[in-house]
Amino acid sequence: MSAIAGIYHFNNNSINNDQINLMMNAFQHFPSNSSRVLVKNHLFMGCHAQWITPESVGEVLPYYDSDKKLAITADAIIDNRQELFDLLMVDKINRISMTDSEIILLAYEKWGGNAPKYLIGEFAFLIWDERTDHLFGARDFSGSRTFYYSNNENSFLFCTTITPLLKINGSNKKMNTDWMAEFLAIPGMNEAVSMDLTVYKGVFQLPPSHSIIIKNGSVNTQRYSNLSNTQKLRLKSSEEYVEAFEDVFNNAIKSRLRTHRNVGAHLSGGLDSGTVVSFAANQLREQNKQLFTYSYIPPKDFKDWTPKSLLADESTYIRSTINHVGNIVADYDSYPKHPLLEIKQWHQTMEMPYKFFANSNWIRGIFEKSSSNDIGVLLNGGRGNLSISWGPALEYYALLLKRMRWIKLFKELNLYSRNIGGNRLRLVPVLGKISFPLLNFNESNTLKEESLINDQFAKETFVFNKLEENGLFLNNNKIFDFPNSRIRHFEQLFSWNSTGTLGTKLSLENALWKRDPTNDLRVIKFCLSTPIDQFVREGMGRALVRNVSKSYLPDEVRLNQKVRGIQGADYIHRLKPHWKEFENELYKISDDSVMSELINMNLFNAAFKKIKNNPRLEYSYDRDFQVLINSLNVFYFIKRHF
Repeated sequence: MSAIAGIYHFNNNSINNDQINLMMNAFQHFPSNSSRVLVKNHLFMGCHAQWITPESVGEVLPYYDSDKKLAITADAIIDNRQELFDLLMVDKINRISMTDSEIILLAYEKWGGNAPKYLIGEFAFLIWDERTDHLFGARDFSGSRTFYYSNNENSFLFCTTITPLLKINGSNKKMNTDWMAEFLAIPGMNEAVSMDLTVYKGVFQLPPSHSIIIKNGSVNTQRYSNLSNTQKLRLKSSEEYVEAFEDVFNNAIKSRLRTHRNVGAHLSGGLDSGTVVSFAANQLREQNKQLFTYSYIPPKDFKDWTPKSLLADESTYIRSTINHVGNIVADYDSYPKHPLLEIKQWHQTMEMPYKFFANSNWIRGIFEKSSSNDIGVLLNGGRGNLSISWGPALEYYALLLKRMRWIKLFKELNLYSRNIGGNRLRLVPVLGKISFPLLNFNESNTLKEESLINDQFAKETFVFNKLEENGLFLNNNKIFDFPNSRIRHFEQLFSWNSTGTLGTKLSLENALWKRDPTNDLRVIKFCLSTPIDQFVREGMGRALVRNVSKSYLPDEVRLNQKVRGIQGADYIHRLKPHWKEFENELYKISDDSVMSELINMNLFNAAFKKIKNNPRLEYSYDRDFQVLINSLNVFYFIKRHF
C-alpha cells in the first residue's frame, strides 16, 4: 500500500534535504495517491502511498501524534481490526474511519514491543518514540512486505526497496558474497537462508516474524512469532472441522476484500486458487461486485510434452470452476514475454537475482492486466499446499505403515486405489521406501548433488555448513519425519522471503496489493492445529479442503486426484525463437573471469554442451537447463549492478 523510507541520526544532527530527495525521488516510478515526508529534529520519515483500502483514502502518512509523542510510517493492511478495536477499547464511532496505521500506533502504545504479536495482516512499519528517542518496527510473520535497512556509527536508514539506500551509499555498492554463495548453492527455489542479508554488502533486511529496535546507536532484531507451539484442536467429527474451517476461511477472505476498487484473483485449475475464488465470488455477490479472474494458458502452438498425469493446459478445469461458481469476469492469456529481456526486467523489480523463471511471464502479465482493470486487491492461493490443501496421501500412509496401523492402512489403501485406479498392493513397496529411507541406503544417495557454486567459493564462505545449520538438507538421505515436516517449513523463515519480495515490489509497480487468504495467520494456525487424519481420509489426499469445497467447486475439480496442473512447461517453447541469442549469452559466461570464480564451470560447460543447438521442449524442467538459466540470471545481474 506504500513505499516507506527514513533516516535517523544517532548524533542529533539535522537531516540533509539532499538525502531526503534522493530517497523519495527513487519512488517516483511507482504510481501513488500521495507522497509525504515528516522531519522532526534528527529524524526523517517518508511515505509514497497507494490507497487500497477504504480507510486508507486520504490517510496522512507519516503521521505524528503530538499528544502521545509518537510518529509512524507504515506499509500495512491489518486484518483483525474488529478484534483489535475491542482489545484497545476503541469507541465505535471511530472504528469505521480509523486507519490501519492508527491501529498499529494504538497497539504500540498499549503493548510496546509486544505489539506485533497482536497484529494479523501484512505489514512493515517503523515508529519513533519521541519520549525515549528510539525507533521500533516490525515485519509481518511471513514477510509479506519488505523492510531493508543500513546503518553506521552516525545513522540508521530504512526503506521498502533497496535502491534508495544504495543511492545514499553512493559508490559503496558491493556484492555480498555470503548471500551470493547461498543463492548459488541452494538447488531449489529459495534464494538464501540468512534472512538478514541481501545481495548488497551493507544493506540488510528485517527477517519475517521479526521486530527491530534502534536505540543509543545500536540496532537489535528479535523474533516475535513462532508457530511451532500451536495447540491441537479436538472436535467431535469431521463435519465440525469442516464447519470450523469454513468460518475461519470466510473471515480470511472477508479481510482481503477490503478495497474501494475492483477485486481480482489468479485462477488455475486446482484446489487452492479455486477455493479462494469460490469463497471470494460468493462474498462479492453480496456486495453487488464481480470477481475478475486471470488464468494462464499455454500458447496455441504449444505441443504438450508432459506425461498424462500432468496438465500444462488447465483451461478445462478453470472453465468448470468459473461456470460452477458464477459472478466472475474471466480472462485467459499466455502472457507472451521475451524470456531474456524479461530476466533484466525482473532484476529491476526484485533488486536481486531470482529463480522463478518458468512462471515469470504470467506472474508479471497477470499483475499488468489487473492494473489495467483497476484491481485494488489481487487474490491468490500460493500458500495453500502447506495450509488449506495440505495432506499428501502417500506420506500419511507411510506413517501408518511405520506405526503398524495395519487395519486403517489397508482400509485407506482400498479407498485410495478405488479413487485413482490400480491395485492397492502395488503401493506397499513405495510406502516402504518413504517410511524407511535408510533401508534403501546406497552410495549415491549419500553424496551431495553437484552444485552450481564453485568449490573454492563454497569453501571460502562455508556455505554448505550454513545451509545444513539452517535445516536445508542437500542430499537424498533424509530421515522420514512426516508429522513434523510441515511445521519445520513454518519455522524456517527462508521459505517465505522471496514470495514477499515479489509481492511487495510488483504490487508497488502496478498500484495494487497481492493478497493470499491461504497465508492468513488464523488459517495457518487452524490448519496446524487440525489432526493429520482430517487432511487424508477416505482414500483422499488434501481431504479437508475437498470436503470444505463440496458446495463451492465442481466435483471435476474438487475430487480430481488423477492429474495435476504443471506451470511453465512451455518455457523452452517461449525461448526457442531466441535460442541463438541465448547460446551467445552463454558463450559470454564461459569467458567471464568473475563468473569462473563464482560458479562450477565444469558443470556449466557440460550442461551447455548438452543443450547446444538442441532446444527440446522437455528441457523446461531439466536440471542442466536450470544450471544454465540460473547462471545467466546471475551473470546479467552482476554485469548490470557491480
